Amino acid sequence: MVFNIKQEERKIFSLIGEAAKEMNVPAYVVGGYVRDRLLGRPSKDMDIVCVGNGIALARKVASKLRPLPRVVVYKRFGTAMFKHHDLEVEFVGARKESYRQDSRKPIVEDGSLEDDQNRRDFTINALAVSLNETKYGEIVDPFNGIYHLEQKVIQTPLEPTKTFSDDPLRMMRAIRFSTQLHFTIEERTLKSIAKNKNRIRIVSYERILGELNKIILADIPSVGFKLLFDTGLLHIIFPEMTALHGVEYKNGKGHKDNFYHTLEVLDNISKKTDNLWLRWSAILHDIAKPPTKRFHPKQGWTFHGHEVVGAKMVPKIFRKLKLPLDHKMKFVQKMVRLHLRPISLTKEEITDSAIRRLLFDAGDDIDHLMILCEADITSKNAKKVKRFLENYEIVRQKLKEVEEKDKIRNWQPPISGELIMETFDIPPSRPVGVIKNAIREAILDGDITNNYEEAFSFMIEKGQELGLSQKTKT
Repeated sequence: MVFNIKQEERKIFSLIGEAAKEMNVPAYVVGGYVRDRLLGRPSKDMDIVCVGNGIALARKVASKLRPLPRVVVYKRFGTAMFKHHDLEVEFVGARKESYRQDSRKPIVEDGSLEDDQNRRDFTINALAVSLNETKYGEIVDPFNGIYHLEQKVIQTPLEPTKTFSDDPLRMMRAIRFSTQLHFTIEERTLKSIAKNKNRIRIVSYERILGELNKIILADIPSVGFKLLFDTGLLHIIFPEMTALHGVEYKNGKGHKDNFYHTLEVLDNISKKTDNLWLRWSAILHDIAKPPTKRFHPKQGWTFHGHEVVGAKMVPKIFRKLKLPLDHKMKFVQKMVRLHLRPISLTKEEITDSAIRRLLFDAGDDIDHLMILCEADITSKNAKKVKRFLENYEIVRQKLKEVEEKDKIRNWQPPISGELIMETFDIPPSRPVGVIKNAIREAILDGDITNNYEEAFSFMIEKGQELGLSQKTKT
């Protein structure tokens, strides 16, 4: 076990102990900070519990610091917080909580340190270190949290059904900590999650999403998703994903299990990037395979158009899960819609036209798209994987060559709609769109180069085909 405290942290602890002595209240650092320090992990969030008025203690400690930090008080929760350098220190009075069966909002009363530790989610988060003069640095560990840290076990301090019933989000947190820390969830605790899974329905999606995103950002996120699936939580919070599970056979022909394939893709992409939205793209890239699944006697199972249908499903899923409905959603949508394009290029002779169109459609996200496509290779056949990766390298090289030559990425047409209207003296109308599209297609097909002069000449020709006359200059 490691408990390496930085000098700035020692200074804060010393001041807290000093202020607590002046106020005659016991004070302790608790929870995640203690856990992470014992594991040798960095931690910038410090939770302080005092058996007394936490807000008053926060103000007292802040008054001793230079520069003087601003104390933010949350009266509704009875907490106060300030920032000092890169540390965020939060204070609360020790309390005990009780819950009604139909509510996730606790009835809060003043309590002892023991009461406060009882209400913690897991034994490894119920550890407290005394900041008081007589017992400074002494660890208070009523639930064998240190032992569980050593054994790498997630376990609730009280009977698990009570812990999870009180705050059902703790079921998600158990799985999140297990995934992040590479810990095992103790058997009774794990069984209790499955037993109490329906309690998650009273938790807001905003809180659920916070835990889900942390699972997605873990080193091996599939660990968390398998636990979510096996306990039944995923079926409740994200049924579109569990619909990918299973293999159907017909006439002796089966398809791969798209749920476990998706988890492989997610793990693959997590080795290359910690971009949350690219990881969400991996999760959703095949999300429309269930509604597009068809069986053909000769071809077997097909999922035609799943990339298009999947892109249409993205906004609905984002809205339901309370994910942001902005450029991040648009990015994921684009990745889902385009994820088959690079692989289709590896199956045929790669033309400059096809490369131009891919660059045009992907824009600055082309490199992200290639990372997703390479992660999508989950074959157990090493030769097949090697062949795909080599083909993708050819595509990458071709993308580079065409981009350098034609400058198609984030391409803006050299001829605007305004110029078309002015040249032919016409109002906004269908012919304007026809000419603009014709110019774009001609450039993408390589019939003309991406420059103003050739595009202008092509515009005149196309206008004449449509019966338009160039406006005479006066």
